[in-house]
Amino acid sequence: MFIYSQLRWACLGVVLAGTGCGTTPTSQQAAATAVAPRPTGQAPKVPVAPLIQALLDTAAAGSARAADARRGLQAGADVRAFYGPAGTPAWTTAPADSLTANATAALALLARAAEHGLRPADYGATRLRGLRDSLGRPAPPDQRAGQLARLDVYLSDAVLRFMRDLSRGRLRRYAASAPEKAAGPAGQPAVLLRAAVDAGGRQVPAAVRAGQPANREYRQLQQALAQWLARPAAPDSAAQHQAEYEQAALNLERWRWDPVPPAAEYALINIPAFELQVVVRDSVRRRHRVVVGTPATPTPTLSSAIRSFTLAPDWHVPHSIATRELLPHLKRDADYLARNNYALYDERGQPQNPQGINWARVTSGTFAYTVRQSAGCENALGNIVFRFANPYSVYLHDTPLRQLFARPGRALSHGCIRLDNPFALAAYLLRREGRPALLPSEEECARQPRPREVRLARPLPLYIRYATCTAVNGRLRCWPDVYHRDEAIRRELFGGGPKAAERERADRPKAPRQADYRPGVGEGPPEPVPGNSAASGPRSTLPAMPAAYAHHLRRCPQTLRRGLPARDRRANAGPLHRPCPQPPASGS
Repeated sequence: MFIYSQLRWACLGVVLAGTGCGTTPTSQQAAATAVAPRPTGQAPKVPVAPLIQALLDTAAAGSARAADARRGLQAGADVRAFYGPAGTPAWTTAPADSLTANATAALALLARAAEHGLRPADYGATRLRGLRDSLGRPAPPDQRAGQLARLDVYLSDAVLRFMRDLSRGRLRRYAASAPEKAAGPAGQPAVLLRAAVDAGGRQVPAAVRAGQPANREYRQLQQALAQWLARPAAPDSAAQHQAEYEQAALNLERWRWDPVPPAAEYALINIPAFELQVVVRDSVRRRHRVVVGTPATPTPTLSSAIRSFTLAPDWHVPHSIATRELLPHLKRDADYLARNNYALYDERGQPQNPQGINWARVTSGTFAYTVRQSAGCENALGNIVFRFANPYSVYLHDTPLRQLFARPGRALSHGCIRLDNPFALAAYLLRREGRPALLPSEEECARQPRPREVRLARPLPLYIRYATCTAVNGRLRCWPDVYHRDEAIRRELFGGGPKAAERERADRPKAPRQADYRPGVGEGPPEPVPGNSAASGPRSTLPAMPAAYAHHLRRCPQTLRRGLPARDRRANAGPLHRPCPQPPASGS
């Protein structure tokens, strides 16, 4: 029986190749009789369904993977689920052997894959074009049946892989998207495509595109890319044109990996654009400039929600920062904490006098204290901090160095996000809940003796993403690749290289161990601005200091020391330059 089955599929394989098949003289005579013209001149048709079954058979190859590799199928499992055991043709009509309207629409959609940041060649465009054109040339019935079977299977394979790529991303095809998980088996490409094909007409393109991310950022970028491709490129700018296309394409891929979930209102921070947007029903309601992490201390991408904010916050120094940066200062000078507005506590939360501790005998392993910086002018978090759950201990917060927001490139922090005009965002969060926006002034906040927590009844979803190409007013807008993440994805999508999906994940900061994370840990003070003092050497090239900031310096002269070079900050006993919390080293 096995030998008979093997011979049967071998015969069908030869038919698919466009030649006859025979195992015995009797079968040769039968085949000759089958292709001989009828007296009326009409040759009998060769059924296509058995040939489709032969193309999808896995027994001869030993495994589905081997069979798919031999046939050149990218979505073999989906294709077999799409056809089922019957193998009924999906894209051609009998008896005319012509393409259905859905087949024509599907071929046209695949030919425009570039509009979605994908390459038509990755879906066998040349092969499909050749098979389609072959139907317009005369052929004997057995050869025609093979052509129809191959076109049917390879078109199904291309469309199903295209659906997967639009939904999950070309480089993460094995990771199910959130809509797929929510829909369950009914949301699988084979099921959706079968329903569209059976409906007739031109339902397939809509079914294919339905799997794309639905968020505003993806939709607008995809539409802007399609319009950009429709415009002719200058003859002498081919390389630049290709580079811009690839930058838009790889960002569509990013959105497929990590889209913004459906929400009527949310805040989005795009790291390369250095901007926070509040989006309400697909329209940008608010914009705020932000300062993000440097390439060495990048701001992580994440999804969370702003659930509260703190006025006049204090800063709980992480244990790793206390031992790595504060302890060396304490070994030299026990008054360092008091001079910089810090308080020391033991493990039970009782205040301790740093002067009464022999710091020379304290090591990072025996440091059994917690350190807190009180609210005030020198506080690392400024006058307000917005809280959102995350494993990286990063915050969205105020900063004393407002002039940094005038810089075009603002990758300057240690991972936390500093927000321009933060009290305006706080007032917006209160108004959206119908609460009066009765907030203290910055001067009142600086004088406030203790933190004041404001909890939100309606948390605002917050998404931090990394997109180096976006759509602005229907046109492509490219941003600097501040964390140097584009090239790995570009090589993987358009020409080899390391695995981009793994590289993108590896570039992200690792979350600290659960024992090292607790609410209340935040960013250290802003980085110094070189040349901000006339006595320090070259004059600053920053824009003129805002009047409000000048007033702040008059009230809090210690802040000015952050603008001095390192030697002058040490001479003036300036505040510690503290980074955002990072995962402690092994053993700390």
